[in-house]
Amino acid sequence: MVTTLLEHIQAPAGTGRPITDPATGDEVGRVPDATIADLAAAIETARAAQPRWAALGDAKRVERLNAAADAIEAKAEELAVLLSREQGKPLNGPNARFEVGACAAWLRAATTPDVSPEVIVDDGQVRAEIHYRPLGVVGAIGPWNWPMMISVWQLAPNLRMGNTVVMKPSEYTPLSVLALAQVINTALPDGVLTVVPGGREVGEALAAHTGIAKIMFTGSIATGQAIIRSSAETVKRVTMELGGNDAGIVLDDADPAAIAEGLFWGAFINTGQTCAALKRLYVPDTLYDAVCEELAKLAATTPMGVGLAEENVLGPIQNRKQYDIVASLVQEARRSGAKVLVGGDPDPDAVGNFYPATIVAEIDNDNALVAQEQFGPALPIIRYSSLDQAIAWANGLDVGLGASVWSPSPQRARDVALQLQAGTVWVNEHGAIDPRVPFGGSKSSGYGVEFGREGLLECSQAVSVKGSAGSFV
Repeated sequence: MVTTLLEHIQAPAGTGRPITDPATGDEVGRVPDATIADLAAAIETARAAQPRWAALGDAKRVERLNAAADAIEAKAEELAVLLSREQGKPLNGPNARFEVGACAAWLRAATTPDVSPEVIVDDGQVRAEIHYRPLGVVGAIGPWNWPMMISVWQLAPNLRMGNTVVMKPSEYTPLSVLALAQVINTALPDGVLTVVPGGREVGEALAAHTGIAKIMFTGSIATGQAIIRSSAETVKRVTMELGGNDAGIVLDDADPAAIAEGLFWGAFINTGQTCAALKRLYVPDTLYDAVCEELAKLAATTPMGVGLAEENVLGPIQNRKQYDIVASLVQEARRSGAKVLVGGDPDPDAVGNFYPATIVAEIDNDNALVAQEQFGPALPIIRYSSLDQAIAWANGLDVGLGASVWSPSPQRARDVALQLQAGTVWVNEHGAIDPRVPFGGSKSSGYGVEFGREGLLECSQAVSVKGSAGSFV
């Protein structure tokens, strides 16, 4: 009999908490909910393992991370199926198989930047170097939308830099993260990576624990603020990737048919459940009807359904709480006079949290569907007459994770991009993150960056070593 990953990680029959498939309502498995005592034990184990892990040296740690990437690829289909069942995202499209593949790719990407000591002054009189040391044990708290991939974003740079990691996954998608860690740990020493599934109290205890040197968090602004407060007493380092409400601006020289697919997937990747998805789109009067028409056609024809069915590329909203938020925002927009071009009418008898891909036109910029992050499959399209007004509207919220500009003119697009208040501005694409390019938010969307050499260095302690020339080598 072949033992599955799920059998390794789930709670024994009759114990733990059930996790259900948001597409079917079927039970996926049972998660063993940890206690504060379990968390404390995991942190002590990680603290004991960290000096040995750091002492391996960078080259050996790189070998282990690449071996972990190999292990993920060997279990890719099993991981993707579990992810699809627990999170709801389809196997195909930019979804479950894509996410598992990204886990392996991001692990490898974390091994490539040079993090050797740097000589920053050597003028014959003074020599100064910067060395990058491990921090210790890092706590990672992840979300439910990309549970595996974002876990790798958190753990890979920390492991590369010699830290050990204790992770607390979302209560909605713990099995995916437990399974991922089970695979990665086949390439790591004991105690280097531990997952502690639990509720809010476990996350709060992780953020406040004196044995944790840094917290990495991806999730809502409100939860991020609570974690920052919890971490303050012990002056922890934090990297916060918080909520966004990303704006896209279409310029008046764009071709609606040419940009429609990029716009659609910028908004509807993972059925709209992505922090850096396109969540409000500004279109000039001259192109407004054409862009609305192109996006409505795609929304009406892109297949949505149970994730294990190979034909589907849009899935359910992961949990009913988020479903209700999306449904309420669309309903209120319609009541206010906005025009729902497609979608907006879910089947009340449908099994699962399926909300149709929805395009909303003729909507005011101050409408709640525009001003609040919907985090689901509903895109408001706002008409503008003045580009300056569109830029002001795009910058008008106290969030700034990502933004995008759509134009065939590189110079025009760049000029507008540099006026937008966001951590990343894409041109003729949206949400196209790259492991080589630093990624982080502005304003209330967080601080600190992930990815690339800059992201690695944020997982370390910079130590300056300075003396007279010739006093050390």
